[in-house]
Amino acid sequence: MSLPSHVRLVEVGPRDGLQNEAQPISVADKVQLVDALSAAGVSYIEVGSFVSPKWVPQMAGSAEVFAQIQRKPGVTYAALAPNLRGFEDALAAGVKEVAVFAAASQAFSQRNINCSISESLERFAPIMSAAKQHGVSVRGYVSCVLGCPYEGEIAPQQVAAVARELYAMGCYEVSLGDTIGTGTAGATRRLFEVVGAQVPRDKLAGHFHDTYGQAIANIYASLLEGISVFDSSIAGLGGCPYAKGASGNVASEDVLYLLNGLGIETGIDLDALIRAGQQISTVLGRPSGARVAKARNAK
Repeated sequence: MSLPSHVRLVEVGPRDGLQNEAQPISVADKVQLVDALSAAGVSYIEVGSFVSPKWVPQMAGSAEVFAQIQRKPGVTYAALAPNLRGFEDALAAGVKEVAVFAAASQAFSQRNINCSISESLERFAPIMSAAKQHGVSVRGYVSCVLGCPYEGEIAPQQVAAVARELYAMGCYEVSLGDTIGTGTAGATRRLFEVVGAQVPRDKLAGHFHDTYGQAIANIYASLLEGISVFDSSIAGLGGCPYAKGASGNVASEDVLYLLNGLGIETGIDLDALIRAGQQISTVLGRPSGARVAKARNAK
């Protein structure tokens, strides 16, 4: 199969990345990060999350962040909204696209959101109908698609069943997440073969964590399967608060370097992206987790 000519990168750093930080991050710093990302040409940014601050304290100021960012035309500024209350708060903040989360693992679903997979999908029904009513797009996530910290290996058929359900409910796109980063290129291709038989491949995205150093290989494997949307995180920020030892998301800078090398269009300026990553890393008081940024800085 020939590689896609264009790839859309979904930047999850401001949400999935920052939610795992121990230190509080100011609204101003979050706004600066989002604005730097859109200035670099990123067309889709997950800005925040409308969840109880009791559960995810770092996402407490999401409404303020949405109120202060410089919205650029053609850029999607999305938020995670795990329940109807979160959806209503997102709507009030002027959010035009939300994301919902399900797991491909029963054990992970129970530990993460205290309910079974089918119960979690039932909880999304009111969000889906409210979103339809208000003209808000919904993107679905499936976590633990290539392994679970509690169950070990996950059958691709199990992932396909959850992805199919989310797509049938009205998610315009379903992102498959390797939450603990144990996936390999062969398993990734098999996953998209199985899920792609139930959900059109142009409605699927890949979300890879780099815990075992396999994220870039898995993205290349996904490209070979015709997948052209990938979630990534500036400076490699974030992990998963419910998956012990899962290191960060794959760095956006590293994914962009791969895509540039393959001649695949993204519309993103690598130098500007590296600067955005260095800016937030300085705020956090540590070097960027992006290998491309480290290599550039070493010169």
